[in-house]
Amino acid sequence: MGLGAQLIHWDDGLCELLAEQGHHVVRFDNRDAGLSTHFHDQGAPTTGAPSAYLLDDLADDTAGLMDALGWPAAHVVGVSMGGMIAQSLAIRHPARVLTLTSIMSTPGPTVAPPTEAAFAALTARSAADRAAVMEQSLETYAVIGSPGYPMDRERIVEKAGRAFDRCFDPAGKGRQLAAIMASGDRTDLLASLTMPALVLHGEADPLVPVEGGRATAAAIPGARLVTYPGMGHDLPEPLWPEIAREITKLTTA
Repeated sequence: MGLGAQLIHWDDGLCELLAEQGHHVVRFDNRDAGLSTHFHDQGAPTTGAPSAYLLDDLADDTAGLMDALGWPAAHVVGVSMGGMIAQSLAIRHPARVLTLTSIMSTPGPTVAPPTEAAFAALTARSAADRAAVMEQSLETYAVIGSPGYPMDRERIVEKAGRAFDRCFDPAGKGRQLAAIMASGDRTDLLASLTMPALVLHGEADPLVPVEGGRATAAAIPGARLVTYPGMGHDLPEPLWPEIAREITKLTTA
């Protein structure tokens, strides 16, 4: 999943659609998110300080999870920062990635920069209590969400509350963001990939504009690009069946 997000941010409904189409779905917490390892001893990132880790380390974490599962390889799907991790996994461990699906992501931190409003929402100081965090989540998705689809306020608030109860670590999100910025551009390295690849992106994404998806698809030989009008930096429920179909089309080709 993406920056600061937990495995519960993979909606049950989307995972169930993929399972119904024959996939064995595993979702997990990246380091510094959810119930995974948190690098509290590194503190909050500061300007000019070295990053506590890189996206390559999160990619290696994913390969390590696959080892623990006994999976020699898998179909890999990543959203936003998760797409960057999936790209890094494919670069570093190509034999472990049967197919790569990169969703609303980008090959580098300076490719397709966010709008000013989206960047402000991304980097805003986190609220400190549960009710305020839930309200802040609505404010964030009002900026980065999908203008072409109704905003599901109930689902956003409910998920924000569950995420707060499960794990609240704003500094962890900051360390992940520092890792993104420190990891550089993957464009040239993506040219070495040979596995089937799919790039999905919203045409109304203000946080990672659609140019990021186009750049990702252009960098990966043979990658297929699918864009969705009205989709921002989230996964609107009405698009879940189409997203699941596209992923299954890739994995069963």
